[in-house]
Amino acid sequence: MSKFERCPCASKTLYHKCCKPFHDGKPPENALLLMRSRFAAYALGLADYIIETTHSDHPEFSKDRARWKESIEAFSRATSFDHLTIKEFVDGEQTATVSFTAHLRQAGSDATFSENSSFVKENDRWLYKSGVIEGETSGAK
Repeated sequence: MSKFERCPCASKTLYHKCCKPFHDGKPPENALLLMRSRFAAYALGLADYIIETTHSDHPEFSKDRARWKESIEAFSRATSFDHLTIKEFVDGEQTATVSFTAHLRQAGSDATFSENSSFVKENDRWLYKSGVIEGETSGAK
């Protein structure tokens, strides 16, 4: 991605000034920035970033990193990440939540979903712990 392109996280900021530093290893300062950078990572097919920022208690966490990475990459290739809308961010020192709508398309069809995500801070790093898709009683993306 060119440094002159807008970030896929829908911040209206150039990628190199927005999510790229996080993708390059700088820890996001809060869960909202992690959420945005994960959306951008999915859009860009950065599976390693998704894996590294997922808590080990997440339902989709896998010790088979190669298979998990392959699954994320396939999802990213098959999906158009059109827009991200943040609905609510509740910050905390060790836990936080972000509610969002991810506007996606797969095979030309709308695949938009809304999620309430939970994040935890461990060793000074924010991690995605779980998410509940609106309308479901449990589950994760």
